[in-house]
Amino acid sequence: MQEKLTPADTYLIYSKGIITSEKIQILTSLYQPIIGYTAVSLYLTLLNDLNIKKNDTDEFTHHHLMTLMQLKLELVKDARLKLEGIGLLKTYFKEGEINNYIYVLYSPISAYEFFNHPILNVVLYNNIGSFEYEKLKSLYKAPRIQARDYQDITMPFSDVYTSNTNTSLLFDNRDIRNDQRVNLAVKSNFDIDLLIESIPKVLVNEKCFTKETKELILNLAYIYRIDNLNMQGLVRNSLNERGLIDKNELSKSARNYFQFENNGRLPTLIYNKQPEYLKTPIGSDSKLARLIYMFENTTPYEFLRKSYGNVEPTNRDKKLIENLMQEQKINPGVINVLIDYVLKINNKKLNKDYVEAIAGQWKRLKVETVTDAMDVCRKEHKKFKKTVFKNDYTKPKNTTEDNNLPVWFNKEIKKEDSDLEELNEVLKEFE
Repeated sequence: MQEKLTPADTYLIYSKGIITSEKIQILTSLYQPIIGYTAVSLYLTLLNDLNIKKNDTDEFTHHHLMTLMQLKLELVKDARLKLEGIGLLKTYFKEGEINNYIYVLYSPISAYEFFNHPILNVVLYNNIGSFEYEKLKSLYKAPRIQARDYQDITMPFSDVYTSNTNTSLLFDNRDIRNDQRVNLAVKSNFDIDLLIESIPKVLVNEKCFTKETKELILNLAYIYRIDNLNMQGLVRNSLNERGLIDKNELSKSARNYFQFENNGRLPTLIYNKQPEYLKTPIGSDSKLARLIYMFENTTPYEFLRKSYGNVEPTNRDKKLIENLMQEQKINPGVINVLIDYVLKINNKKLNKDYVEAIAGQWKRLKVETVTDAMDVCRKEHKKFKKTVFKNDYTKPKNTTEDNNLPVWFNKEIKKEDSDLEELNEVLKEFE
């Protein structure tokens, strides 16, 4: 479905959980380091709409959200997607002259569930570091009650209350609100059925692969990028004497496997976009301005996927992007410019040495914005080829000539926007 969100589009707001002040604390302390403050702000704004509406048919417009949050519609939508992806919001859509949405808020999971979640726990740790992680963890630790010299004299229910059997009422309480959960939906090529078939039946209990266990395996395979063959070994090693999977042991083994393969690093989620303060002010509707906007408001992962024709990037390419963001501290929008440049001149291939050599130079030049990256790229193109290619091992194969360069290399782009069909094609992919 091609969603075209407009300020006039309306929405109804509902809740599937009881969202207490404690859950709001969990939202800001545990979720916010992952989804960002804008997504948290949208959640709280929708929660406020829920509290002020007088009946279930009260509608709000997206212009209302834009006004309250002081954000452009694209940023509101981006925040919404982050809430959806992490299980805090479900969205339903009905198309019309004015589109109608239903937003259903879900309560944050408990701190215990969060710290034991195979994905959220790892990403939180990687985003804030060990010091802040331990500080947060200490806030939610259950108190240790020193009751060794005490006797438990708590009365059971049956000794305090008497049942009255004279009533004949039948209760239907299915409509009562409770804390329903939205599981993190992970799209993966991992074949769970193939994994189950590959493990001899004599090793496992018939109750081994429950729905919960399968979900854990899929989550671990996604976050730690484990294929079927390696996961098979990890699962077999985590079986206990009853033929059941020790979930803690499996999670620990998966984490150790990833760290061994990645020099001790833990995985992250590459969804970040260019920071707001480094974006170009919108003052033009030219195609160049739209191209810059696309670089600034697309994640490197999404940009790479679109550049490959909506095909999932390889683990090698994703690892390369993560390294640029984590180790080199290159901003997301700048990475998009770099990806676009290298793919264009190198026959749709990302050469690791070449990419890292350019990224290293841009870091030394303190390139932080998309426009700076474009300017440096245009200016330094000839020099890149001489300095980066001087060692054979860094030279990309099938490198093309200068006539095959990104469309934004054209200095006449501002004057002759209407003639740049290739730029139109590029922008069409991201609309």
